[in-house]
Amino acid sequence: MSVILHGCETWSLTLREERRLGVFENRVLRKIFGPKRDEVTGEWRKLHNKEINVLYPSPSIVRMIKSRRMRRVGHAARMGESRGVCRVYLRQPEGNRPLGRPKRRWEDNIKTDLEKVGCESMDWIDLAQD
Repeated sequence: MSVILHGCETWSLTLREERRLGVFENRVLRKIFGPKRDEVTGEWRKLHNKEINVLYPSPSIVRMIKSRRMRRVGHAARMGESRGVCRVYLRQPEGNRPLGRPKRRWEDNIKTDLEKVGCESMDWIDLAQD
């Protein structure tokens, strides 16, 4: 896990990337736990996702990334605006963006994570200061 999650606090994940991480995690866990012998037919088969979740109840990779990202944003917001990390998070980019849908930013991920927790009305900086 430590190799996979190295630097995940700064990742800006799309839904497609989240799904791909979940698929990767299940594939690795299937390799670790191996096939299961079916009690009725006696044949070997791959484990289903529900069986994997019972055998390995630890939080998924995506949940761990989101929790680490929330911890990191709280730490950065409490640093103060004079520090470089907080200035990078609060800075507005200069210039014009190309046409089309804007790319997903790191701050957008923080806001969606807060919505899932139920804190969508609060600013992430004010929430970190509490």
